[in-house]
Amino acid sequence: MIEKPYHLPPRLGLLSGAAADPFLTEDLLKGVQGHGGVDLAKVVEPLPVEDPRWEVEPLRELVEDAMHEFWDNRTRADGWLAPRLHAALRITRREAADRRLWNHLALAVAPDYVGWRHPPAPAPGRSEPRINPARFKGAPDRQCFSRLWWAAELFRNGRDYSPVVTACANQDLIHNSLRRDLIDHRPTAQALVRILERGVATTGRDIEGLMAAINAAGATLVYDALAPDEPRDPEVLRQWVAEVESAPPVPRHSLPEGPDEEPVPEKSVVALTDYFADLFETAPVRGRKPQD
Repeated sequence: MIEKPYHLPPRLGLLSGAAADPFLTEDLLKGVQGHGGVDLAKVVEPLPVEDPRWEVEPLRELVEDAMHEFWDNRTRADGWLAPRLHAALRITRREAADRRLWNHLALAVAPDYVGWRHPPAPAPGRSEPRINPARFKGAPDRQCFSRLWWAAELFRNGRDYSPVVTACANQDLIHNSLRRDLIDHRPTAQALVRILERGVATTGRDIEGLMAAINAAGATLVYDALAPDEPRDPEVLRQWVAEVESAPPVPRHSLPEGPDEEPVPEKSVVALTDYFADLFETAPVRGRKPQD
């Protein structure tokens, strides 16, 4: 079992992929033992000391609360942690695109959470189960914390995080969405949540088929024309980030509030949801018999 690092850094930093590799040991990936953290701290690039956003303690408390609350259903922890991680770690998309930040969070701050949420599983060519290294250091749709932050960023409806909880209840939706640029269109993200809520597409195969159909249709249909969105005001996000020092602690029993952006136009969400529901009827779902 991976334990909390003995040496916990007080602040987040940047850990390059090359610097992280020596700490992805067999014992770590087997979930047997982590690392003390002292040697890892020597290869971390520090972030600005005066910026309160990089404090580790609020993030560490969140992952510990998640492990305590969802000990019997680890998958459900995603829907709880994603909006709270996003609200606690107030960063821009440009900052979130730096994988070094997530490498450090996973390996130096919360490797025990990574091993808890994504325990060792059989891997091709391996005699023993291992944690997928991509959960520590991988693409945004695979890395343990990056995938949660981006899910919250893409599926929130303005300041409302409730669609994030629905989206995170379906692992296939998160995985497929984060690999496609199309999801950056806010009405598309909200329409996919409505599709789940309606029960139109629920299984992994359903989601995979629907996303393939949406992606193919997007090549010939401009979704902005069918479901227009309001342009984002960058000042709103800047203000939200700037207010981190005065922001209250992230609530545990209610959802936090995100940046005070305008919600997605309801008319656009409804139009796109209906379109996707119709599209799903002929989507290439594996195992589904073609309709007459």
